[in-house]
Amino acid sequence: MPPKFQTHRLDLPPDYAGRRLDQALAQLLPQYSRSRIQKWIEEGAVLVNGLPVRARDLVTGGETATVEARLPKEIGIKAEKLPLDIVHQDAAVIILNRPPGVVVHPGAGNPGKTLQNALLAHDPKLKRVPRAGLVHRIDKDTSGLLVVARTIEAQAALVAELAEHEIEREYLAICTGAMTGGGTVDKPIDRHRSHRLKFTVRSDGREAVTHYRIEKRFRQHTLARVRLETGRTHQIRVHMEHVGYPVVGDPLYAGRKRYPKGATQQLRETLENFRRQALHAAKLTLTHPKSGKRVSFEAPLPDDMQGLIDMLQQDMDDNG
Repeated sequence: MPPKFQTHRLDLPPDYAGRRLDQALAQLLPQYSRSRIQKWIEEGAVLVNGLPVRARDLVTGGETATVEARLPKEIGIKAEKLPLDIVHQDAAVIILNRPPGVVVHPGAGNPGKTLQNALLAHDPKLKRVPRAGLVHRIDKDTSGLLVVARTIEAQAALVAELAEHEIEREYLAICTGAMTGGGTVDKPIDRHRSHRLKFTVRSDGREAVTHYRIEKRFRQHTLARVRLETGRTHQIRVHMEHVGYPVVGDPLYAGRKRYPKGATQQLRETLENFRRQALHAAKLTLTHPKSGKRVSFEAPLPDDMQGLIDMLQQDMDDNG
């Protein structure tokens, strides 16, 4: 049986100054939900510099927070036998290739058939690990690799590695526009002031760094390889739109559709009907929490993105 609680001691970074305490802790401990952290604060299980606090208290930076993570004996989420594309598994981790459109956690409107339901059926012991072992997230309509920790100890090690930017994540993105070269976007990101579903580049936002390079250039589109240095919500989608190369199909950031001059009706229809961001988490590199060795995993492009690439290549071949 797991311990009834696990204690985390955290130094709150200086660049967290001005944030609500519950928001800061949710970022530093992504294996726990913000609502659970708020409950622990209410119960007095969170101290800052040895003193009780409120969820709405603002961080000044440099404080030491102690969080007594009171773990439930089991997660009240139903196990469901659903298909999982397992790239690798061992005693400490599972590496998944998640298709687009699969919800990660049950919630309002999605009580079941989520990745978490499937994981609990695959490995019932994951009910003892917060969030069934999921260490990080990708947007619902982004496909690709996710790491799952099979023990609390493995999860703690991977979350710490993620916080130190030591887990390397590479994505493939089909972007609108023919890039002339790669680059780095070092622009802070935060929630859009008026459109609550969107994020945007803001001078008062959180640090966000994205590196991108050309993998394949087409007439009016580019297949780019994108590497995250930080992991902000919608980071790739926001940064690529900011530099003028939005991700194809993105419902929030792509803007109006653009077609190569003289594009066939088939290509136009394919671009028109591509209704999710053409973004795939293709490579994941991390330090294995058990062996301590650096390991990498890769997942091939899903059929919808590969089909679009094939069509863009045909368009380029036909038009010289």
